[in-house]
Amino acid sequence: MRHLVLLAGAVLLAGGVAPPEGKVVASIDLAKPFAARSPWRLTATQGPEGEGVAGNQEPGKIALCLSKDAGHGCDPGLAGMLLAGEPDYFSDPHYLDPPEIVHPAPGRALLLLRVASVHSGNGNQRVAIRLLAYDPAKDSFVTAYAQRTGRNNNEEIRYVADGTLKGAVIFAEPTSDAPFGYWISVSRPDAALRYRQVLRFRSATLYGDGNPLAAIDSEMPNLQQRLGLWRPGKPLPLPAGRACPKPHLVKTVLWCG
Repeated sequence: MRHLVLLAGAVLLAGGVAPPEGKVVASIDLAKPFAARSPWRLTATQGPEGEGVAGNQEPGKIALCLSKDAGHGCDPGLAGMLLAGEPDYFSDPHYLDPPEIVHPAPGRALLLLRVASVHSGNGNQRVAIRLLAYDPAKDSFVTAYAQRTGRNNNEEIRYVADGTLKGAVIFAEPTSDAPFGYWISVSRPDAALRYRQVLRFRSATLYGDGNPLAAIDSEMPNLQQRLGLWRPGKPLPLPAGRACPKPHLVKTVLWCG
């Protein structure tokens, strides 16, 4: 389920794609924040819940409609966010984080989408993130960054909203060979808001090492040092949004407590 796609092509509106039916769970005006020439809007609708693979109830399928004609036609480009090869049980989104308009740089805007599939029998999910930029010359939205992965091995795709890495996307991807750890990659936007990978390294953090921090947080000193944003002797880069008593390094890995 690990797959990287860095796309720059425009997603073209297909007027023949019918708007989805169901309960509206999100609706965002995109015309004003992106100064778009057309009345672009993102609408998410969700169908009724149903039985999952393990017999549990799962939320209904979510359809994302990116439209500039009041929903009469939907851009088909968002339909494959979770698709990994041939369509399967986990190809459709059933979970949606609130869509966000983020600002990787002053005066620059992106639409951030995060979706997830139904759960597998062992509780895993396929998850995906996509960042969309507006192309004023074509009056269309383009995919600036797209990534998907799973959940059960502590993998993570993280958009960084603040700090020295503001606007970057960090991906912690499990390695496939021992000693089992993570490939940590950082992608950052260029002047055209197209994301390029600027760093990739194998983590010093190991899977199941007992560190309660997310792999991205435990590897932050390594990551920032490689990017020239931190050096030993300076205050340690701490996890955002959580307490970290007695931060210290154990073989270059951040631990708290």
